[in-house]
Amino acid sequence: MATPKFAEIKQYILARIESGEWEEHSRVPSENQMAELFECSRMTARRALTELTDDGVLERSQGLGTFVAELKSQSSMMAIRNIADEIKDRGHGYSVKQLELTQTDATAPIAIALGLEIGTQVYYSVLVHCEQGVPLQLEERFVNPKLVPDYLLQDFTLQTPHEYLSQVAPLTEARHTLEAVVANEHNRQHLEIEPSEPCLQIIRRTWSRKGVVSYARLIHPGTRFRLGGHLTF
Repeated sequence: MATPKFAEIKQYILARIESGEWEEHSRVPSENQMAELFECSRMTARRALTELTDDGVLERSQGLGTFVAELKSQSSMMAIRNIADEIKDRGHGYSVKQLELTQTDATAPIAIALGLEIGTQVYYSVLVHCEQGVPLQLEERFVNPKLVPDYLLQDFTLQTPHEYLSQVAPLTEARHTLEAVVANEHNRQHLEIEPSEPCLQIIRRTWSRKGVVSYARLIHPGTRFRLGGHLTF
């Protein structure tokens, strides 16, 4: 099956950014220029540029054009996405280290978050998600065993917890809070950062139709990650 034109355009742009030919803040060809180069419609070219903009690879300035964004990973504040997919969509290599996969007693904050009794056994996982071999996110997750009984049987080097949970307990609701934090020494080692590195922490609770599925702490080095979004009114 032939590669769609919009995908060809995305690959073309990503290849030039990866090679260093197009550096940060470099202007990229316009929709019209891309459409002419790839012999496609302007709408097709616009789709490619829009998707790369949504992924944080490009940034568009009204009246000025489209430019290569700062090479800092970006996620959407308004969408819950699989981090492996986010990284791959940027044209980068994804890898993961599974540090822990066990069960533990729920402390008061975890029990309250999951809607369980204090001391209830819950499932617990810790992973480090990497982009181009560099740690991007430390994921610490507590899972309700009543709703996801086979969680401990999974190999999360093959699929992320988010991907697995989306299959067995489809997401119906999510709430998250964001805050700047200083990572403790243990987490700094996993993220391979200096003590002075600021971090962004996302606390996320997810629900399925049957109740609260998981409670996760996602910690990102501040110099490697940012959140963004676009609203149209």
